[in-house]
Parts: sequence; structure tokens; C-alpha cells
Amino acid sequence: MTNKRRSVPFAYKLAGSLIVLVLSFVVAMVFGAADTSFHDLWLALTSQDKGDKVLVLREIRLPRELAAMLIGAAFAVSGAIMQGVTRNPLADPGLLGLTSGANMALALAFVFIPGLNYFGIMIACFIGAALGATLVIVLGALRQGSLSPIRIVLAGAAVSAFLYAISEGVSIVFRISKDVSMWTAGGLIGTTWGQLQAISPIILVGIAIALFLSNQVTILSLSDEVATGLGQKLVVMKGVMFVLVVFLTGASVALVGNIAFVGLMIPHIVRMIVGTDYKHVLPISVTTGAAFMLLADTLGRTINAPYETPMVAIVAMLGLPFFLFVVRKGGKALT
Repeated sequence: MTNKRRSVPFAYKLAGSLIVLVLSFVVAMVFGAADTSFHDLWLALTSQDKGDKVLVLREIRLPRELAAMLIGAAFAVSGAIMQGVTRNPLADPGLLGLTSGANMALALAFVFIPGLNYFGIMIACFIGAALGATLVIVLGALRQGSLSPIRIVLAGAAVSAFLYAISEGVSIVFRISKDVSMWTAGGLIGTTWGQLQAISPIILVGIAIALFLSNQVTILSLSDEVATGLGQKLVVMKGVMFVLVVFLTGASVALVGNIAFVGLMIPHIVRMIVGTDYKHVLPISVTTGAAFMLLADTLGRTINAPYETPMVAIVAMLGLPFFLFVVRKGGKALT
């Protein structure tokens, strides 16, 4: 597999992934409860036509699918960075307490700052994600001062359960379960242009910085000794990566809720295609994660149309078998 993987130039693989992304976007825009056509999509993207079908595409589906692309790319890049920096094949934002922390902060914000606008909710998710990940890292490094993959996973499971329990308890006591569930159910229903404008600069800048630092992620993925020998400032660089992941995950959770497994699956799939050099892994993770979320959202809208199947359920059905496969193989089969 390795020889075949290296025989195809990276530019071709990137072009192929872009083609898949474009096709996924077209499918996501055209198919759904509303009966629309490729011609309607063309009018929605290239004209000022105000027909009913064109308006549905332009004002409802377009911001939703653009958000799906951003969220998929953000989760995939976050997962790839976490797996590289921690050298843990099971690492993703959900397993490291980021999403559970953001979920808890969201519940607390609804209780103590009622009427908080969308930007404020996003800030709360940033703070919660940082708190969750910090707790996991601190607990994982308590013994011997180092971060082993096993301790990270165990600490992540414990911290996530604890933070989710706080969120559920707050929701029940203050009777805001419905409000919190609307935000954390893992869907893109009702995504607006305003929400998209709030999260897109953060995610796009975060992804651009991650791509710029891709060589550093590759070095960090080798070992601390090798990274130090190559002149890397471990604390500084890991801190930068940590902040990047917090921003990408916090913005994503603020919009779509807790979508598990995307950050776990996509980097493994990408490494099967392009190898372990993060200069290649991160760009393909962007396009593959975006395409995956587009297809997941399309399935959610069409399986039981006109009703929607929660996207989190679709992703979980795809992700759980993959997670078990990675656990069984110890992460070695896909790297």
C-alpha cells in the first residue's frame, strides 16, 4: 500500500479530493425535502432570481451547507493536530474533553447570562473547550509528568463524563434542557448567514495557521526527543496547537453541537491515502472533512424526508465501527 500511496503525486490526490468536495456540495444543495434541480442551483449561485426554489437554495440550504463544510474541515483538522501532537491514534476533540467542556459552558451561559447573543455563546464555548482540554491534559500528566496515550484516553473519558454530568444537572435544575438540546443535538437546522459570518473567520484563520504550521506538526508527531533535537520549542509549539484546536472546536460546537468521531475518522482515512507527512495530511483533511459533513447532512435530510434524522446519529453510526476498528488495530493499521 505504501508504494502505491507514494506513486501518485500529491497534487493529483488534492485535485481528486477537491473534485469529491465539489460533487458533495452539488449533491447536498440539490437533494432534500424541497424538489429542486441543478438548474435551480445554477440560478441560485449565479443570478438574482427570486423564485421560491431558488430562494430556498440561496437562503436556507446554501448557508447550511457552507457551515457543514467549515465544521467538517475544522473537526478534521483539529483531530489530525491532536493525533499528531499527542501521538495518540484515538485522539479527537471529543475524547480530549473539548466538546464536553463547550457543552457545559453553553449550559452555564444559558443559566447565568440569559439572552446571550450568538457571539457570546461562541466565546462561552471557547472557554469551556479550553477548560475541558486543560483538565484532561493536567490529569493525564499528573503521573511522571508525561502524556501517554492510555492516560490521555482515560482522563478524557473521565473528564468528559464529569462535564456532561454538570451540563445535564444544570439543565435539569434550571429547566433549560430544551434550550441546551437545541444547540447540542448535532445539526445544522436553521443555520443563518449571521451565524456563518460569526464562525467562518475564526475557522478559516485557524485552518490557515494549521496549514502553515504543518511541518511542525509532523516533527511533533515523531517524538519529543527528535522534536527537541530539531530545534522545536515543545512547550510553545504545543501551546499554539492547543489554542488552535480550542478555537476550531469551540466555534464548531457553538454552531453544530457535539459531533463525535469526525475528528477521529477523517485523519486516519487521509493517512491511508497520503501517508504521515502533515504537510499532506492537513490539506486533504480539510477537503475530506468538509465533504464528509456535506454527505452526512444530505443523508440526514433525505433518509426520512420531509423529517430530519439528527446528523449526530448518522455520524455516530459511521464512526463507532471505525472507532472500534482503530482500537482493535491499535492505530497501527492506518498510519
